Amino acid sequence: MVDTQPQITARDLTIAFGDFVVQRDLNFTINRGDVFIIMGGSGCGKSTLLKAMIGLKRPASGEVYYDGEPFWASSEREREDTKRKFGTLFQAGALWSSMTLAENISLALKQYTDLSNAQIREVAAYKLMLVGLTGFEDYYPSEISGGMKKRAGLARAMALDPEILFFDEPSAGLDPLSAKRLDDLILELRDSLDTTVVVVTHELASIFSIGNNSVFLDPETKTQLATGDPRKLRDHHPDLAVRNFLQRGAALEGDPAEAIPA
Repeated sequence: MVDTQPQITARDLTIAFGDFVVQRDLNFTINRGDVFIIMGGSGCGKSTLLKAMIGLKRPASGEVYYDGEPFWASSEREREDTKRKFGTLFQAGALWSSMTLAENISLALKQYTDLSNAQIREVAAYKLMLVGLTGFEDYYPSEISGGMKKRAGLARAMALDPEILFFDEPSAGLDPLSAKRLDDLILELRDSLDTTVVVVTHELASIFSIGNNSVFLDPETKTQLATGDPRKLRDHHPDLAVRNFLQRGAALEGDPAEAIPA
């Protein structure tokens, strides 16, 4: 599925809040069809990097390129056009509690398309079907489980058929079985819809089951220590911090490799 054609490129990206630098000098490439993992320990700036990629946080310096075109150096209208290619699933799902699942999905369709109400209802039902929620169109978020809310949030993220899906800690708050089902669904949608996926997570089970490319952010040096296939980083990267972080997942895969002591 991955065609090694760059779709997203970060160049010399530095993210800060005033004088406080979160991450500096980030450089990585995401190819079409990748499931790209933004990983690292707590407080390293994973979600902040995601916000810089989707237009919610302007970087202090550097640039993010989509299909070779600069995102932050473009006009506001051009950025809005680029963001139309995005679908985002936030950590808490961010569903409107006063709306049914179908109504949540319909919001973007009503705003950005000329579809009739009947057509919008049909699209909403189809998106819910894709995530295994057929028959739940008229349920409210309070009436479904946490795992179902995540899937409903994913259906909403897919409302406009995005080229790129962004996930912020998608398995947060889920039991292991629900998290595994969500991982499987992410891969299924990537393959069936030809979508590039960017995932913020520190969950090793997810990193190794879905990721084929990644960047590792370090809170101590405030920069990236590695980028590439997380399995190769786990087994061969020269930096001890990277290997120790990733080799905690060896038991999850039945891998006999043990973490190297610091």
